[in-house]
Amino acid sequence: MSRYAVKTRADSPELRKAAMAIEQAAWSALGFLNFTRAHFVFYQELLEEHADCQLVLVDEETGYPVAVGNCVPLACDFNNLPPEGWDWIVETAANDRAKPKNALGALAISVPGIHRSKGLARRMIEEFRALSVRKSLDGVIAPVRPSAKHQHPFVSIDEYISWSDERGRLFDPWLRSHAAAGGRIIKPAERSMVVEEPVGFWEMWTGRTYQESGKYAVEGALVPVSIELDRGVGRYVEPNVWFAYQAA
Repeated sequence: MSRYAVKTRADSPELRKAAMAIEQAAWSALGFLNFTRAHFVFYQELLEEHADCQLVLVDEETGYPVAVGNCVPLACDFNNLPPEGWDWIVETAANDRAKPKNALGALAISVPGIHRSKGLARRMIEEFRALSVRKSLDGVIAPVRPSAKHQHPFVSIDEYISWSDERGRLFDPWLRSHAAAGGRIIKPAERSMVVEEPVGFWEMWTGRTYQESGKYAVEGALVPVSIELDRGVGRYVEPNVWFAYQAA
C-alpha cells in the first residue's frame, strides 16, 4: 500500500472533481438511493462543508485517485444508535452543527471496478479511524451496506446477519471485512435509507410497469420495493448494519 497517498477533496479542485467522478461511477447502478430526503437535501452540501473529511486515495504512480471515502463529524452515543442509519447520520450532521462532535459517521467508500479486490476499501476503513484520531474524536460509526444482501431481498436483515460461511465467519463479504478491520456490530439499522417516490419513478428505474400493489424485487436493492397503487407511490426502506470503531 506504500504506493498510495491519502489526500482530501480540500486539497485541490482536481481532486474534488476526480472524487466526484469516482463516487458517481461506483454507485451509478444504485442511483435511486440518491433520492432519500437526506441525500437529496443535505449530502452534497455536507461534503463541501467537511471537504477535509472526504478522503481520496491517490495512486502515486499514476497521480490519479483509486478510491474515495466520505464521512462527516457528528455527535452520537456509540451504544444507542437509532434504527435509522445513513439518513440519520446525514440529517444529524446537517441539523446539529452546534453540538460538540465525538465521532465520524462513515457514509460511503467508493472503489472503481478496475481497482477492486486490491484491499483499497479496507484501507479506507483504516483511514477513517486514523482521521478520527487526528480530530481527537472517540471513533467511527458506520451504517454498513451488506454487499451480498441484494441476492437475498426477501430475507430479513436480522436473519441475514446471523448467517455464517463455511469457516464460521460472517457470511456477507463486506460485513466480514468490517469485522476483520476491528469493527463491532452494534445492531441492524432497519431504516437506514428511505426512498419514497411516485410509481412512475420506479417504473422508469426498473423498466417495468406495476399493475398491482405489492412487494417487488429491484436489481441491486437489498429489500423489495413496496408498490402502493392506491397512494401512487413506491417505498423502499433499506436496512444496513451499524458498526462502531473505537479510535485507532
